[in-house]
Amino acid sequence: MRALLAVVVLLVVLALVADPVAEGVAEEQAARTLQEAGGLGGTPDVDVTGWPFLTQAVEGRYDEVRIGLTADDLGQPEGTRADVTLRGVHVPLSDALTGTVQQVPVDRVQGTATLTYALLSRELGADTTLERAGDGLRVTRTVEVLGYTVPLTATGDVVLEGDELVVVVEDAAAAGVDVPDLVVDRAVALLDLRYPVRLPYDLQLTGVTPGDDGVRVAVEGTDVVLAATA
Repeated sequence: MRALLAVVVLLVVLALVADPVAEGVAEEQAARTLQEAGGLGGTPDVDVTGWPFLTQAVEGRYDEVRIGLTADDLGQPEGTRADVTLRGVHVPLSDALTGTVQQVPVDRVQGTATLTYALLSRELGADTTLERAGDGLRVTRTVEVLGYTVPLTATGDVVLEGDELVVVVEDAAAAGVDVPDLVVDRAVALLDLRYPVRLPYDLQLTGVTPGDDGVRVAVEGTDVVLAATA
């Protein structure tokens, strides 16, 4: 009886030791697969959650895999990042062991891409300041229009149009400068911004909200198949 108990304890200890080791190996392989499937410029940070890992590996289904994508990974300007969660990731154990994973079916994908205000400000002009203002944005910029130099402060909304993030200015005022309304109206058009959001894995953009650190774009996908690019 004591011998049997000792064997059980040993098996438990071995499982506890092997579990994080196997998880680390799987995360490295998953990162390489995701890099190839998304045509990424770098290897993403991958975290396979859930315990015990070995049970999920044997079943060939992982409850949740979290991916962190930097601007370099995405091939986008500095100030872009994405945090994506894969739910229901299917990888047969035999494929994982032999390193022959060609595609990864995923039940559901959810995540957020963040575009910093510094990034979007650069798109509007070097002296632009873009910041959150409640549920909208505040834009401050000096523009040249119709022979006037106009320092503008404006508020507006950020919306999605297809795969583009659009900043639409609604109210603007020339700060400390007396200029005709026509000049202000012309100047406002220079504050509008359209910025394409390009993400891997055919993710769909579903919403956009201003955050403290930047504009956050919600993304999702259902029954996604991550496969190596041709």
